[in-house]
Amino acid sequence: MPSPRKPIVVVGSVSMDLVTVTPKIPRIGQTVVGTSFGTTPGGKGANQAVAAARLGYPTRMVGKVGRDVYGPALLENLASSGVLIDGMEQVDGASGLAPIFVSESGENAIVIVQGSNGKVDRATVDRHADLIHSAGIVLCQLELPIDTTCYVLELCSAAGVPTILDPAPAAPLPDSAFSHISWFTPNETEAAFYLGESLSVEEGAKRLFDRGLKGVVLKRGGEGSYVAVAGGHAAWVKPFHVQAIDTVAAGDCFNGAFAVALMEGNTPWEAARFANAAAAISVTRRGAQQSMPSRAEVDLCLTEHA
Repeated sequence: MPSPRKPIVVVGSVSMDLVTVTPKIPRIGQTVVGTSFGTTPGGKGANQAVAAARLGYPTRMVGKVGRDVYGPALLENLASSGVLIDGMEQVDGASGLAPIFVSESGENAIVIVQGSNGKVDRATVDRHADLIHSAGIVLCQLELPIDTTCYVLELCSAAGVPTILDPAPAAPLPDSAFSHISWFTPNETEAAFYLGESLSVEEGAKRLFDRGLKGVVLKRGGEGSYVAVAGGHAAWVKPFHVQAIDTVAAGDCFNGAFAVALMEGNTPWEAARFANAAAAISVTRRGAQQSMPSRAEVDLCLTEHA
């Protein structure tokens, strides 16, 4: 009998998205009339966990929700999406919230309110250390306290567990954190934050490696992704061209799919192509977690574009 697959473990944020669709995102001081409003489960951590679970890979989540009207709904949504929630805790106070404006052209503007996500601390991580050590790969983002995320990266590095850090929203990281990261996956804006200057993609990757990173994926939306390994191969991975209507959580979809493909033994460039396909499907739908594709949908996309 084959041994069970090591799970993907996501240590990250779980939030409720408060989504307003509007003809255009308002400027400061401007009022516009929106066309629709809805609440949908989100949070970069939960988005990535749902993306991986929808693709049929065993996925577990470590995080917190509040004892408010949103907490139970957020936990139920994770569980119904196939994510194991034995690493989730419920605490007093509000859950994480994310007011989001989505323009009709697909652009978005997001405000993150940490809520219970801000209570995920080192002690929380320690309570679930066995779960984290059991992982085949651990996904992190920057919607939890920075100290907590850096602690997770350090813990995984010491245990030999690979990690993927999605540095969003971009925030300063201690120099020591970079050497604990297996894959660093910024988009164009986030890469510019860490590089501090305008560089070509290729030169930017080299500068990031100077900080001690082992692998870099530069996510460039419609341009595809640039995947590089320290001291090794680097190459562009082509995008899948689609008509985007909502880019919310496309990067999270990419990261979840990238982790799944790596765990299934693909090369980083094969994994990025798989992730590009998943993300391309996601932007053709509205919402965060509800836009995440199934494995059959991604496989069909790859077959049609073989």
